[in-house]
Amino acid sequence: MLQSTTGATRNTPLFTVTADTLVAVDFGPRGRDRPRAEVPRGRGEPRPEDPRERSGPRAPGPYRRLFALPGARAFTAGNLIARLPMGMFSVSAVVMIAGTRGSYALAGAVTATGLAATAVVAPWTARLVDRYGQARVALPATVFAVLGSLALLLCVRQGAPDWTLFASYAATATTPNTGGMSRARWTHLLKGDEKALHTANSFEQAGDELCFMLGPVLAAFLCGTFFPEAGTLVGAVLLLTGVALFTAQRSTEPPAARRSSARAPFRSPGMRPLLVVCLATGAVFGSLEVVTLAFADVRGHRTASGAVLALQAAGSCAAGLLYGAMRPAGSARSRLPWCLAAMTALMTLPLLAAEATGSLVVLAGALLIAGMATAPTMVTTMTLVQRYTPEERLNEGMTLAVTGLLGGIACGSAAGGWTVEHVTATAGYGVPVAAAATALLVSLCTVVPFGPSNRSNDCLPTH
Repeated sequence: MLQSTTGATRNTPLFTVTADTLVAVDFGPRGRDRPRAEVPRGRGEPRPEDPRERSGPRAPGPYRRLFALPGARAFTAGNLIARLPMGMFSVSAVVMIAGTRGSYALAGAVTATGLAATAVVAPWTARLVDRYGQARVALPATVFAVLGSLALLLCVRQGAPDWTLFASYAATATTPNTGGMSRARWTHLLKGDEKALHTANSFEQAGDELCFMLGPVLAAFLCGTFFPEAGTLVGAVLLLTGVALFTAQRSTEPPAARRSSARAPFRSPGMRPLLVVCLATGAVFGSLEVVTLAFADVRGHRTASGAVLALQAAGSCAAGLLYGAMRPAGSARSRLPWCLAAMTALMTLPLLAAEATGSLVVLAGALLIAGMATAPTMVTTMTLVQRYTPEERLNEGMTLAVTGLLGGIACGSAAGGWTVEHVTATAGYGVPVAAAATALLVSLCTVVPFGPSNRSNDCLPTH
């Protein structure tokens, strides 16, 4: 005979007894979020298994694990603030000088002088950072660079002689390579963890693309909305603030190596071919920018050129974040030719779009897709630079790579400008294709056949 409890409702379990067994019937609605009712069990009866307990908590993603490290978010925030002005200073200087002196030639010569001075001074600044520490060197070097920017602003505003503009802008060459210092911190924090270091390098490259995408837009807005010197002034404040916040995070700073017996990064085996690859890759960036500006100007859409170039940087930023979440197979040395081959192939899209359609809208879409190959290429290249550089001189090695990129940008700008002026703007898109093909050829002939790097984990797969 069955005996049941009285007063049961729809959401109340019904208990009955049959023979020597207690039976519980739950008439309540079923749902994933509804907690399971505790059901009495007979003696010796195993507890029913909850399927939710079997699955366990979901593992965090690679970027979430990366920024769970103590101090990672703090130094990354300061570094991004300091890196944003890198895309502002040149545009701000051109607008400021051309707007007050009425000469784009003078503005271009001043910025070119600053670029050349940076290529000479930056490796020495990085060497001091490795020897005495980031906080002791980077902050004073930044203060000197900010004073140079403010001196340029005052010279332009007060109508000082032209030579003072060159001298002032050359003083900004002491600006430390904040991206290289950030990558050095990741290398210090993630020793032996190749997967996490790959994610960190991808994030840093995406950060570079984001800053160089937003920097010119912000500079043009400030100079056009307020006064010509606004871009330089805001950039100087952001740079000093960001470096101060970055260097204040002492817990994640790599230890200084005052007496290092390691050879100079430029003399490290395998480093010179990588610098040639950086030089050719920089030529891709420099020529692409100049040719796109000229192409938009020829089509009567000069004001839209900034947005078109921003799409290329946006594609690279998105690809960099996606690449960092992946687990690419093989070593970085074996992946580099594939990345360069993809960049070479995708760089033909802007050339085909300009030649076949002549539409700026179609060209913008082609640049968006073409940009997706640049971030994986740079991530892989910087990973190899880290491995071929002695750990005690990592900042110097990373700055050498950036110097190679800057030199390539200057050469690419010159080659792209010459092609646009003497041939056509459409033909100018052949220059980045040729530069990417050169980088691919160099990697196939020198980087891949080269032996193991200075670090034993170079040949280990990253999956």
